[in-house]
Amino acid sequence: QVQLVESGGGLVQAGDSLRLSCAASGRTFYALGWFRQAPGKEQEFVAHITWNGRNTYYADSVKGRFTISRDNAKNTAYLQMNSLKPEDTAVYYCAAGIVRGSVYARNEYSYWGQGTHVTVSS
Repeated sequence: QVQLVESGGGLVQAGDSLRLSCAASGRTFYALGWFRQAPGKEQEFVAHITWNGRNTYYADSVKGRFTISRDNAKNTAYLQMNSLKPEDTAVYYCAAGIVRGSVYARNEYSYWGQGTHVTVSS
């Protein structure tokens, strides 16, 4: 079992930065992903990092602005978000899993956090 707790969300202005954290407990050597769900929209993939941190993947909408990383010694993953836009407003979820298939698919991730809110004002 893995428990995931996100933190670092908040209210910022367009152009600002935020760093989200995902603290994991239990078995932690899983791939990790970040997803988000904006009001009235379906949940969407944001970023993924392999268990060893060697490979990362991003949604086109965040590529060049967001960076996913992890520190396995601290059992924590991060999502550094720069140049935030109002359309980045959403609840951000951390997810973990073995992910043998597509990193973009929600059902590849077995464990989910409760989410942290990010609001970007214009």
